[in-house]
Amino acid sequence: MKKVSAILIVMVSVLSCKKETTLPPPQITPSAPKEAEIVEPAGDQCYTWNAQGSVVKMSFNVNSHQEVNGKLSYNIAGKDKNEGTLIGNMKGDTLIADYTFASEGTTSVREVAFLQKDGTFIEGYGPSTEANGKVSFTDKKTLKFDAKNTLLKVDCAE
Repeated sequence: MKKVSAILIVMVSVLSCKKETTLPPPQITPSAPKEAEIVEPAGDQCYTWNAQGSVVKMSFNVNSHQEVNGKLSYNIAGKDKNEGTLIGNMKGDTLIADYTFASEGTTSVREVAFLQKDGTFIEGYGPSTEANGKVSFTDKKTLKFDAKNTLLKVDCAE
């Protein structure tokens, strides 16, 4: 036990006598950021369809992740007008989105699809079902896109 105590006393005295030197902190130089591939958002896009007193208007923005956010309105002759928000994604050349709209004092959600072709958007139709307050397509692979429902690109100021 005396040996252990003697060793401890010697170590403490050596450590306490040791001159403390303070080293400057190491310099950290940040490396230049790597250039990431920047995908520019497409900006505001506006489309409209007019036929026999009916008008469909769609305006939206697509971000770099192909997420769509915009507005859609239907003013079909002989029916109540409905307008609302459009939130969805571009999947290749097809816009699939939830259309949340107000009509006759009721708010509803309906899935919509538009095929982008030659600078236009053609609305798609197909079998649908309602679940949890939302009307959705039963099978997006069977959607039909009728060229008579083609929304043409217009200036967003219109």
